[in-house]
Amino acid sequence: MPTTVRRMRWATALGAAAILALGACSGDDEPATGDDPIVVGVSLPLTGDFSEPGKGVQQGYEAWAKIVNDAGGLLGRRVELKILDDQSNADRVVADYEQLIGKDQVDLVVGPFSTRLVVPAARVAEEYDMLFVEPAGAAKEVFEQGFKNLFYAAPAVANDHYNHLAAHILALPAAQRPKTVAVAAMDDPFAQGTAYGLRDKLKAGGLSIVVDEVYPPNTTDFGSIAAKIAASRADVLIGGSQYQDGVNLIVALQQLDYQPKLAAFSTAPTNPEFAKAVGNKTEGILSPTGYSQDAPYPSNTEFVAKYTAQFGTPPEEDQANAYTTGQVVAAAVTAVGCAEQGDCQRKLVDWIRGNEVQTVVGPLTWDATGKPRGAHMIQQWIGGDIRIVLPAAAKEAEFRYPKPAW
Repeated sequence: MPTTVRRMRWATALGAAAILALGACSGDDEPATGDDPIVVGVSLPLTGDFSEPGKGVQQGYEAWAKIVNDAGGLLGRRVELKILDDQSNADRVVADYEQLIGKDQVDLVVGPFSTRLVVPAARVAEEYDMLFVEPAGAAKEVFEQGFKNLFYAAPAVANDHYNHLAAHILALPAAQRPKTVAVAAMDDPFAQGTAYGLRDKLKAGGLSIVVDEVYPPNTTDFGSIAAKIAASRADVLIGGSQYQDGVNLIVALQQLDYQPKLAAFSTAPTNPEFAKAVGNKTEGILSPTGYSQDAPYPSNTEFVAKYTAQFGTPPEEDQANAYTTGQVVAAAVTAVGCAEQGDCQRKLVDWIRGNEVQTVVGPLTWDATGKPRGAHMIQQWIGGDIRIVLPAAAKEAEFRYPKPAW
């Protein structure tokens, strides 16, 4: 993508983008005061390849805005979300942030879902010297761009998501340790980052990689990839997935009666619709997570209760990461005492860089590239529920290996 992002025409952004402007808690019962709201702009993939997690991120942002407004707003002003649909398209996300910052003059911006959208969006924010806290750009290339204003609001980056699992597998006695690995990953920085981080650690520990496939983001037919994996009879299956691709791959493998001893995916098992989509044959499947509904952090207790009241179901990781993004922004705005474009943005960036922020995923700090200093937990489907199994200090259930049959 060209580095000069101002090439986009306003007519393109206005004509193409579907706009959803939200007060997040509008009506006569709005406790926040101030006639001039703090407008927070965001572009999200509400349609297209990433629409499933994109809608979850939207709910997380909406929950954050409502909880903030119910408590009096930021700096005594109501928070208003202005959300555009980028349709999971990188060119569209550039146009959206151009519109939000340059045309609509929003006070603040926050990030979209997916590394493929975060990087181009962050370039726009960087050009306008805007703070850019984001919930879902975890691939290593995000932090290799030289961004000065970007912060990832989660405990760890993609390549480190499966560190606890890799360490656990390699610590098993030689007779119990798996020997072969099959990998299938979407051509997507986040999905590949999570999958390859685990793949490379297992390979360095002596396991053999017997299948290593990459597929386009729009892939729906996994017949040939599934056939290669099934023929390999690999002990471990690593899926670099977003959502629907993970579902489709598992269904294709079930049809071939392939049963790995361990199955680890980037994101698919975290989704509440996942079990139904794969025929409720989820037992033993693993995924990394930076969030637990049962985490004892004070703000998480409030978040889970109020989110559940607002949406009818408890929050998942996508929603929590968006909420965490809002918490980081709110902490900076409150500490610095401003929330507008201009010099204020540099003050917000500097404050976040030098401070720890308490969030629903725990305390967060960042290095100079915006990378968080932390680690993800590992969750596994056990008895029809998702439970934390690693690390030992956070586990809710015992890690199951080999996994039960699909």
